[in-house]
Amino acid sequence: MDRATRKQRKREERAKRRAERKPSILVQEFWNLPNMLTLGRILLIPVFVWFTYDADPFYSLLAGAVFAVASITDVVDGYLARKWNLITGVGKFMDPLADKLIVMAALVMMVRLGRIAAWVVIVLLARELIVSGLRTIAASEGMVIAAGQEGKWKTSLQLVGVISLCVHYVHPLHLGAWQVPVDYNKVGKVLVYLSGAFSVWSAVVYFRAFLSMLARRGGGEDAQKA
Repeated sequence: MDRATRKQRKREERAKRRAERKPSILVQEFWNLPNMLTLGRILLIPVFVWFTYDADPFYSLLAGAVFAVASITDVVDGYLARKWNLITGVGKFMDPLADKLIVMAALVMMVRLGRIAAWVVIVLLARELIVSGLRTIAASEGMVIAAGQEGKWKTSLQLVGVISLCVHYVHPLHLGAWQVPVDYNKVGKVLVYLSGAFSVWSAVVYFRAFLSMLARRGGGEDAQKA
C-alpha cells in the first residue's frame, strides 16, 4: 500500500469517527428555542446601536422598538424555559449576559446622545458589577440568594425608562378624544433616576443578605466543631 493510499484511508477513518461522534452536552443544550431567543437578543444589539447613531425622531422610535422587543424576548425565553423544562447551563450563562449587554449598550448610547447624565449610568453599572460578583461568590459557596422585590422594581423602571429615553422626543399620547403631548426624555430621566435609587437599595439588601448567610453558615460550622 503506497503512502497516498494510507493517508486517504486515515482521512476517511477520521471523518467516519467524527460523523459517529455524539454532539457535546453544551451543543445539545444550545439548540433550543429559549436559547435561540436569547441569542437573538444579543444579535439585536448592533441593530439598536445603529439606530441610536441617528438621533432623529424616526430612528429614535425604531431604537425604542428594538429595545422593547429585546425586553419582551427576555420575558418569553424565561417563561418557555421554565414551562418546557429547558433550563440549561448555557441558558443560565447567556440570559443574564444578554440582559446586561443590551442595557449597557443602551445606557452608554444615551450618555453619548446627552439624554442622561453619566453619573447615573456609572451607578447603575457599578450596581450590576457588585451584585454579579456577590452572586458568583455565593454560588461558589453553594448559597442561593433570591432576588428581592426592590430588584424587580429596579428592573421594571429601568427598562421602561430606557425605552422612553430612546424615543426621546415629544409625541402625542392619544387618550380617547384627548391628545396629550408627552416629553419622553423627561419621562425616561425620571424613571431611570428612580431605578438608580432602587438599584442602590437592592444592592444594599443583597449585600446584607449575603453577609447574613455567611454569618449563619459560620455559626453552624462553629456549632458543629463544638
